Amino acid sequence: MSWDRGPRGPRRFGRQALIAASATALSLTASGCVVVHGEREVLPSATRAEAAKALEQFTSAYNAADKAYDTSLDADHTTGALAAIDSARLKAGRANHPDGNPSHTPLELTDAEFTIPKKAGWPRWFVADAKGNKGGDTRWLLVFTRHGMEETWQAAYLTLVAPGKVPEFKTDADGWAEAVPANATDVAAPPGDLSKDYTAYLKDGGQTFADGAHTSAWRELRQKRSKRPGLVTQYIDEPLANGDYAPLALRTKDGGAAVFFSTRHYEKQTAAQGVSVPTPNEDVLALTDGEIKQSLTMEFVSNQIALDPADGPVSVLGRVQGLTSAKGE
Repeated sequence: MSWDRGPRGPRRFGRQALIAASATALSLTASGCVVVHGEREVLPSATRAEAAKALEQFTSAYNAADKAYDTSLDADHTTGALAAIDSARLKAGRANHPDGNPSHTPLELTDAEFTIPKKAGWPRWFVADAKGNKGGDTRWLLVFTRHGMEETWQAAYLTLVAPGKVPEFKTDADGWAEAVPANATDVAAPPGDLSKDYTAYLKDGGQTFADGAHTSAWRELRQKRSKRPGLVTQYIDEPLANGDYAPLALRTKDGGAAVFFSTRHYEKQTAAQGVSVPTPNEDVLALTDGEIKQSLTMEFVSNQIALDPADGPVSVLGRVQGLTSAKGE
């Protein structure tokens, strides 16, 4: 990792510095389906009953972990970007409130819909779309994955999408969805490239992504926060696209794809002599190693859902970002 000199300007880190959400999935086993040559057979990733049960178990585990600020209560049920975000959130909460979350309000997910691709090979996965009692009127989109019949379903992605913006997925006569491969060439950008394309856009701009809150507006916000003298703000954005961070994509009715993908972001503040780095809140401090003297470097993990059309710019519909670590120097 190298640092390019960024624009100047202070940033006060309040509670939004830990924008995070967590989720967990039910451990499920095969229910009556015999898989022959599972790596080649084209089968639904889960039954609808399994998906519904997974969401029910997710809600229970999420609430238990959030109430106790205990990572052990859902650590076995998350992976990838969501695991990184969730474990850091719980770690910070535990450090500051060892007796549990004093502000805990149970999560309720209702009006659930499930989009389950029929596919060969692993991972098997599906999308749950539900209305939550947190996050305003947004829809909660969770992606559950597993890599073998005996493995636990794990939640890899959680994004929040405004009502009416949830993609319309293509399904066959039986209601099963179609997974889009990472190297697909019939969409504007191969799903496997979106993570690096997004980080490149955040640095240099370009035409790959449509204007919006998570693209042009985010770039403008970074520039706006860099106006005041006395504090150098530096940004580095890195793709996350391997292993449990691999993108997952579903075909949409219009021939494009809805892609879930991950990224990593670093933000470093360095104060000039005689100027102090803005003091972060207690949650950020709980994740900070070292003493904040002249600089603070924060690491975030983010997961996104994007509409990748057959032609035209990619639209980022939703993004959940969480602080995962920090370092003071």
